[in-house]
Formats: sequence, structure tokens, C-alpha cells
Amino acid sequence: MTGAGHVVGLGLFNEDRVAQLDAIKAAMRVFLGFTLAFHGYWKVFQGGKIAGTARWFDSMGMKPNGRIHAIAAAGTELGAGTMMALGLLTPLAAAGYVGLMIVAAWTVHRANGYRSGVDGWEYNSVLAASAAYLAATGPGRWSLDQAIGLDVPFRPALALLIALGVGTIGGVGLLVTCYRPPAPAPDADADA
Repeated sequence: MTGAGHVVGLGLFNEDRVAQLDAIKAAMRVFLGFTLAFHGYWKVFQGGKIAGTARWFDSMGMKPNGRIHAIAAAGTELGAGTMMALGLLTPLAAAGYVGLMIVAAWTVHRANGYRSGVDGWEYNSVLAASAAYLAATGPGRWSLDQAIGLDVPFRPALALLIALGVGTIGGVGLLVTCYRPPAPAPDADADA
């Protein structure tokens, strides 16, 4: 089908279901990529910048120092988010999401339970699962992976294994080697 619907909708209203799915995947990749890249951008250029983010990482017990983790987190968020938006090395981009979200869920949100309305880890799980799904189903034809002929992203089980395996190893590895939460402050009411 050609015509205004195909050109204006970039394939979304094409009768070809594959073209529709490619358009939807491209939109999802760009949205998901922007979401994570924005977190990295904020750490570098807004708010407390790297110095403020480093103090935050120090306060939660990330060793050897918060600055290393601030730079690594911001860089991974910017890199994985941009790669996801472009559909470049999509399983590795998704692994970045999975690793980041494991660390964020464990260090920041775990104590609050699952529900995001009380700062739980629901949001982290949605980002990680969405990225892993896009890796497994492939980034679509409007991606750099497709343009440069990478076939790994189009092998669902392998792409999912890369996303979940590399991401989990990275996230859990970081927690095991670097996360040393401070001891909780004594409860003043307990002594009374």
C-alpha cells in the first residue's frame, strides 16, 4: 500500500502488519531510550550534577566512592538509552537497562515494596522488562541493528539471554562488590 496513510503514518496505517509492528517498535524504542537517557542527562547536567549524584551514592554506601558510581550510572544511562532509541546493539542496550534497574531496585526502592506510588521498585521492573522484550523481539527494521546487518537481535532466545544474563551479572556483580549500606541509626525511642 502506498499513499498518504503510508507516508504520514510511517507505516503505522499500512495494511502490512510487519510494517505496523516496525513502526510501533521504533516508537517504543525511542520512548524507552529517551526515558533512560534523560536520567543520565539529569545526573550530568541538571540537579546536583555529578557531584550531587556522587554524594547521594556515597550516602547509600556505594564503594569505593560515589563519584565513580555517579559517572558509571550516568554514562550507562546515556549510552544504553541512546543505543535503545537508535536500535543499536539492542540486546546490550537492554542489558544496561536490566543491570541499572537491578541496582536501583535493590539499593533505593526495595525497602518500599513493589508499588511505585510509594517509591517501590515497580518502575524499575517495567523499564527492565520492556527493554528485555524489545531485545528479544528485535528492534524492527527502522534500527541501526537492521541497517548494519546485525543478526543477533533477531534471534529471540539469544537476544533475551544477552539482555537478562549480562544485565543480571552486571547488576548483581556491582551490588556484591560495591554496595555497603551504612548501618541503620539506633532507634532513640527504643532506649526510652
